[in-house]
Amino acid sequence: MQIRHQLPLPIGRYALSGAVLGLLLLMYVPLLLHWVDGWLNKSISIEHEYFSHGLIGLPFAAYLAWSNRSRWQQLSDTPHLAGIVLLLLGVACYRSNLTDLINLSLPIILTGLCLWLKGMSGLRLQAFPLLLVFLATPTEIPYLLAPYTLPLQSFIAGTAGFILQQIGMDVRVDQIYLFVNNRIVEVAPYCAGLKMLFTSLYVGLLLLHWTGALASRAKTFWFFAGIIFVSVSANIFRNTLLTFFHGTGREQAFAWLHEGWGGDLYSAAMLGLLVFLLRGIEAWIPDDSDIVDAAES
Repeated sequence: MQIRHQLPLPIGRYALSGAVLGLLLLMYVPLLLHWVDGWLNKSISIEHEYFSHGLIGLPFAAYLAWSNRSRWQQLSDTPHLAGIVLLLLGVACYRSNLTDLINLSLPIILTGLCLWLKGMSGLRLQAFPLLLVFLATPTEIPYLLAPYTLPLQSFIAGTAGFILQQIGMDVRVDQIYLFVNNRIVEVAPYCAGLKMLFTSLYVGLLLLHWTGALASRAKTFWFFAGIIFVSVSANIFRNTLLTFFHGTGREQAFAWLHEGWGGDLYSAAMLGLLVFLLRGIEAWIPDDSDIVDAAES
């Protein structure tokens, strides 16, 4: 009889990983479902709707983290003290009664786990997925920014009024109010386009990483500058249309673009423009390797 010796399985390591994953799912699946339901059905606060780009970013972050699993396993187990600190901080935030702290506990605990399990090497490996999670975590930042958007609101109202005057409409602009045919349209703080700007910058970050253009500072700078220009211009045009629809009594069209699926379609079309914007910038700005080759030539 031949006796075959089998190598022992690293049961302890898999048990620890499974326990950590199970605990994370138990803690955050209800919270993530609450976010997704609020973003899809708009049953969440206006401030939290600003982070609806998480519908794209969170799955993509999970995909990137899973793609890094082989490299993660190759890293040495070198715990970092800061990991324990962040884990304790994350648990404290999770157990608090403040919504923002509960939300922020997710990226804090994930960062703490990376440091605790693999040290700085693990944090560097998962830095981009963690950044995506952090930027998709709902906070009150839009509420804090709203009081400072008055100059942008006035600029949008003035530009929209100027455009409508060019097509022969009788429009009067008073700060953030447009008066058309005895009807008033207000460019409110939440109509200043910050939500679309946040989403556009987030999607732009995903595109830069996906195409590898994030490694080029020049491409990254000009792409983000282009995103800001496109987002502001698109929002001005949208407010112009809304003012035209309301001022001419086309309330059905106004509701379709303002609160209906027309607004979502308009936003999707604007995000689609970012793909062409990035391709144009990539064609305009050469890669760093091409510059080096040209210099050597």
